[in-house]
Amino acid sequence: MVGWLLILIVVIFFIWRMKPAKGTRTISTDTLKGILNDQDKVFIDVRTPREFKSQSIRQFKNIPLGSDFSKLPKDKEIIVICQSGMRSSQACKQLKKLGYANVTNVRGGMNAWRG
Repeated sequence: MVGWLLILIVVIFFIWRMKPAKGTRTISTDTLKGILNDQDKVFIDVRTPREFKSQSIRQFKNIPLGSDFSKLPKDKEIIVICQSGMRSSQACKQLKKLGYANVTNVRGGMNAWRG
């Protein structure tokens, strides 16, 4: 019984961590393909430099999770991607806390991009 309760708590914790920040949009990789050349958007990849180097999308700049996001422009939409969507969701929450109003998470991250 205790084992199942522990598993349930862990599952709830991960679901809560992946929940997008209030006011954050979520887009599919199909939608992303249609906006990659939009100059009014800033594309950031919050994976580690090693992950980014192994495969990345040309328009994305690598700014790993935990970096200083405050230098990003606040007047443009920030599109955030990671490997699966978990770290990018955390980055979106950080950006919202820093006062960024227009933040978008790519659902499924690079896993969905490749899929």
